[in-house]
Amino acid sequence: MNIQRLPWAGVKVQFENTAIVIDPLFHFPTKFGGPQEPLYPLDAFGPVDAVLITHHHADHFDPQAIIAFYGDTTPVYLPFESVELARESGLKNVQGAAVGDTFGLGGLQATATYSVDGTGDPQVAWVVQGGGKKLIHGGDTLWHGYWWKIAQAFGPFDAAFLPVNGAVLQRPGLTPSGQPICLTPEQAVAAAVVLEASTLVPIHYGVIHHPPLYTQTPDLLDRLQASADGTMNLTILKAKETISL
Repeated sequence: MNIQRLPWAGVKVQFENTAIVIDPLFHFPTKFGGPQEPLYPLDAFGPVDAVLITHHHADHFDPQAIIAFYGDTTPVYLPFESVELARESGLKNVQGAAVGDTFGLGGLQATATYSVDGTGDPQVAWVVQGGGKKLIHGGDTLWHGYWWKIAQAFGPFDAAFLPVNGAVLQRPGLTPSGQPICLTPEQAVAAAVVLEASTLVPIHYGVIHHPPLYTQTPDLLDRLQASADGTMNLTILKAKETISL
């Protein structure tokens, strides 16, 4: 199984003749100003057989890019609460997923599992298996109490792709909490330990930092390395880089 990092939270998973992507992004949400790192046309990463979406936020679900680069009939799997929104975007082959639902995707198998969204919207994490290897993609989940259930159901994992930027939001019209809406570096390492992941691959950092609306936690890579040191393997990938499991 080969995994390629896409910008922001995206990854591409390839096993034999099957390729899928999770949370691919090309069109940057304008409310966040401009991207802090390059985004790339999705066809720069090659064709895919299916798209998995963790949730419908604009930095994780880019239907215009899916249609433009993969076609409107490419199978798209996302939380069942977001199916109608996805169909309204022009996608014609949409499948809703609830926790525990499993889908055969050629040589790969994808299962929706627990994730908790920082703003209360529906979200799933995706467990992808193929060739005796297994990974989990956590979208932009915050810390929750389901890690142990996930570990019991699916662990150990060969790789955990988890958010690390501990972003704090200040949304117009809403009382600010000052609390991160996704995992901090230290929480990501703790989650990977509970999941019994052989390696932690950080995602969901770098591209967006637009205070006060969206503020990325400071010194995140240094903190991530310090927290992982002596605890677990940490694999930092830039966009377009790959690892093999």
